[in-house]
Parts: sequence; C-alpha cells; structure tokens
Amino acid sequence: MAGFPVYGFLASLPWTALAVAGVLAATFAVAVAQRRHSVMDVAWGPGFVAVAAVSWLLSAGTGDDGRRLLLLLLTGVWGLRLGIHIGWRARGGHEDPRYEAILGGAPGSRNAYALRRVYLPQGMVMFFVSLTAQVGMFATGPLGWAALLGVVLWAVGFVFETVGDWQLAQFKKDPAHKGTVLNTGLWRYTRHPNYFGDAAVWTGLFLIAADSWPGILTVLSPALMIWALAGKTGKRLTEKAMSARPGYKQYVESTSGFIPWPPRRPAGGR
Repeated sequence: MAGFPVYGFLASLPWTALAVAGVLAATFAVAVAQRRHSVMDVAWGPGFVAVAAVSWLLSAGTGDDGRRLLLLLLTGVWGLRLGIHIGWRARGGHEDPRYEAILGGAPGSRNAYALRRVYLPQGMVMFFVSLTAQVGMFATGPLGWAALLGVVLWAVGFVFETVGDWQLAQFKKDPAHKGTVLNTGLWRYTRHPNYFGDAAVWTGLFLIAADSWPGILTVLSPALMIWALAGKTGKRLTEKAMSARPGYKQYVESTSGFIPWPPRRPAGGR
C-alpha cells in the first residue's frame, strides 16, 4: 500500500483495542455498582471517541493532518453528544427492558453472563466499526471531494439524530402522550430519525476515510453499523416494543421504516 504507513497502523491496533477494553471495563464496574447493564448504552458513543483519540495521537506525523483532525472532531462531537443524551435520559432509571430480556434468564452469575452477551459483542462491534476512523487517521492523501461529501452526509445525519432525539424527548414530557405514537416533525418522514442519522454519520465518516487509500477497504465497518441499526437490533427491537401501541400499525403503514420519505396515504385514503 504505497504511501500508507502499514506498520504504524498495525502497531496502533493493540492500543486502540486496549482503549475499547478500558471503556468496557469502566462501564462494567459502574453497571455492577448500579445493578443495571444498560449503562452500556451511555458508554457506546464515548467508546468511539476514546478509540479516535488514541488513533489521532498514534498517527501524528504519518497521516494527513486535515483528515486526522476532521475524523477526531466529527467522531468526538457525535460520540459525546450521544453519550450525554442517553446518560441524561437514563438518569435514576432501572434496567432497560431490552437488557432485562437478554439477562433475565442468565444461567449462573448475571454479571458474568452480561460480560459474554453484552460487553464482548458490543466491544467487538465498536472496534470493527471504528476501523473506518482508525484507518482514516493513518491515510496520507489530502482531503478531496469524497471527504467533502462525507462531511455533508455527516452533518445531515447529525441533524437527524439530534433533532429526532430532541423531538422525542419533548413528546415524552407531556403526560397526555403516554402510550401514543410520535408522528410529527422528523418522525413524520421516518420511523427512526435517530437510527437513520446514526447510519448517515458513519457513512459520512467512511467517505472521509475512503477519500484516500486504503480507507475504502473499511466499507464493511459502516455496513455493519447500518445492518445493526436497520435490520438486527435497533429498528427491529424498537418496533417490537412499540407494536402494541394504539395507532402504531397505521403509523407503520404510512411512514418510511428508515430512509426519510414523504408519508404514504393510508389504504383507502383520499
């Protein structure tokens, strides 16, 4: 790979893996103390920030400074915002039903089971998805049009995720909305503006990395994130939990499942 510091990048991998392990270990300690492993959700975004920060430090003097700084800032803004939002939302709460469903039938120690079923898989995903930023940090080529497109896509995703979360928080503040469905604002155009935003953010980061060889080889990293959000855990589990709410079936029929799109008219509607 001409121009790419292969050995420097490979030498950084144990340190970025250690950053992931450190975040997970600290999160596990807090989870055991609070008796709720859903604190992993709070650490998800900051974990990527920790990896990006370590990669930024280790790529100094090798990768393109503009790309390094851009990846650090964009990953940092996204990850810290997400961590603060989820932490504020979950303050003083109990175990999330999703985690209760996973850990409720734990054979033996619940905490040991959580290490295998929650922390290890999420740590592996965190490391793999963050390879986009890790490789991009060491890429030597200058920023080009793909990186500019990536910044635009990141901004679109960040707006969708941030505004979508804010609109949902405002909706939940009104007791009259309890048990109902949010179908206004961004939620009128996609049932999951926050998940779509997350996917767009990581696709944008990929384009910034892919602007210079060998960043394009990390395409499976954002693909894994999108697959998890749209098909495996995020969208599927959320909709399963929401399915019993009055009006949700009609909401599903009229509103795009992931990519924002004008709402469809209900069957038989005018």
